[in-house]
Amino acid sequence: MCGIVGYVGRGNALEPVLSGLKNLEYRGYDSAGVAFCSNDMFHSVKQVGRVDALEAELAGLRQTKPNLAIGHTRWATHGAPTKLNAHPHFNGAKTIFVVHNGIIENHNEIRQMLQANGYNFISHTDTEVVPHLIDYFYAKFNDMDKAFETAIRELKGAYAIVMTTKYEPNKIYAAKLSSPLVIGIGADNNMVGSDASAVADAANKIVYLEDYEIAIVERKSYAIKNIQKKQPVTRQPEDIILEDI
Repeated sequence: MCGIVGYVGRGNALEPVLSGLKNLEYRGYDSAGVAFCSNDMFHSVKQVGRVDALEAELAGLRQTKPNLAIGHTRWATHGAPTKLNAHPHFNGAKTIFVVHNGIIENHNEIRQMLQANGYNFISHTDTEVVPHLIDYFYAKFNDMDKAFETAIRELKGAYAIVMTTKYEPNKIYAAKLSSPLVIGIGADNNMVGSDASAVADAANKIVYLEDYEIAIVERKSYAIKNIQKKQPVTRQPEDIILEDI
């Protein structure tokens, strides 16, 4: 079990992401990491241990005040609790960053296909296949929305996946199957998270994603699609109430 949080909007995205990760430490505290965009540059910082250790590691970067960030706190399943295995995971060019809760059951099959196509892996996690697979389809389509959806369709198992990418620096991509994932709606920002506690510090409404749904989340909007039914989804946000947290 792992915890996921992401933020896109005005202000310093690292603050609500770190706050959300602290609220999610009940889901895992072996390691933690973030990826964020600042001045069109992407950074990824990981640390073994609790979120406090990650926060200390970020001390020199928090003044960059990125408008988008994703984060993860991990309970190790595939791969030991090390910096190398910590999330976010990324493609070879470090242009696609992914955090994941769940298990990709067909990760060995996907890894072998990608290795046959020249992809190299640096961790022992099932998650690392995801950014490489998205990269593989992006090279085919030159369309990140299509690449993300196509890659998600290839995955078997359970997942809550959140991605950010240099190619679409103002979007957070999300997907859910058998692992919890929500969208948090704020005044001038939107969030994603494993539960209401991950988004409550910067959002006042919430949308619960359902299985086989993907979402593209921007500062002032979000779009949900059911990839099994191949159709868009409209779902009204609910108020975040204390019982959710």
